[in-house]
Amino acid sequence: MTQHLERQAAAEDREQGSAPALTFSVLAFRFTFRAEDAVRFPAGQAGNTLRGAFGTIFRRLVCVPECPGPRECERRLVCPYARIFEPAVARPAPSGLADPPRPFVFRAAHLDGSGIAPGECFHFDLHLFDCREPALEHFAAAFSELAREGLGPGRGRAELVSVDRLDARREPVERVLDRGAWLRKEGWPPIELSLAPDRRAVSRIVVRFLTPAELKAGRRIVSKPEFAVLFARVRDRVGTLRALYGEGPLPVDFKAMGERAAAVRLTRCELRWEKTLRRSTRTGRRHPLGGFTGEAAYEGELAEFLPYLRAAGWTGVGRHTVWGNGAIEVVAADA
Repeated sequence: MTQHLERQAAAEDREQGSAPALTFSVLAFRFTFRAEDAVRFPAGQAGNTLRGAFGTIFRRLVCVPECPGPRECERRLVCPYARIFEPAVARPAPSGLADPPRPFVFRAAHLDGSGIAPGECFHFDLHLFDCREPALEHFAAAFSELAREGLGPGRGRAELVSVDRLDARREPVERVLDRGAWLRKEGWPPIELSLAPDRRAVSRIVVRFLTPAELKAGRRIVSKPEFAVLFARVRDRVGTLRALYGEGPLPVDFKAMGERAAAVRLTRCELRWEKTLRRSTRTGRRHPLGGFTGEAAYEGELAEFLPYLRAAGWTGVGRHTVWGNGAIEVVAADA
């Protein structure tokens, strides 16, 4: 493995300036609101509440009244709602991908179970993976209307106060919308995350699962995140988003990376299973919305995998990532 990294680093040095960088791009924004009424977010449901309400308002704002549904609509290739909220494969995509991932995720777990008093401010973050057509205006219009109509079970009204662009540290660096006035509507520089292997040897990491993560191996839900399974799901999600919305397919040997990932050991696993249900605004049916949270420690030769895990801190991993599930972070890395 060490020789593999040395060969790859040497190849990068030889090709410097000629080969495209191995990167993953994301735009991140923070939406800040001021509550006019009391606003309440159910426990474990903040992201799902935002996602469902956003979809309803978004479709109402941009779809034609006679639309039969995004999958049948003749305008689906030019419809913002279909492109962003219910995307379909319209160009070559990874094998077996019937339903492409949406090009965004919400980060609102800090609002779970919270109550916002009138006059108080609250926020959530939005990560966009289509940096060429980020469609921020549509998100701002939909959430401005949603806030006026009311958020959460009590339909508490609020005002969209501002939208700020975030940097790689998730800190606000630029105000782009201020009380309905756009200060900058396009041309934002994306956060460029390197997927190239760390040049230093990394032998131990701890991954924290911040929001419920549901991972599958084959068709089975796994009870603990063995590294081969975790990395496979991270690699697939980052690679698919990059192929569909970003720089293109990953120029890596997926099979060989998977074989090396299988040599990494899970050495500690302190997880708990979170159980909750969500109600579909379209069908009214309830669906499970759970997964494990906590920490897992790994040992092995990890330098080539660490950048993908960092990227997954922005994309999430596993099921239901669009409303914030599967958020992870690497909280320790020992050389």
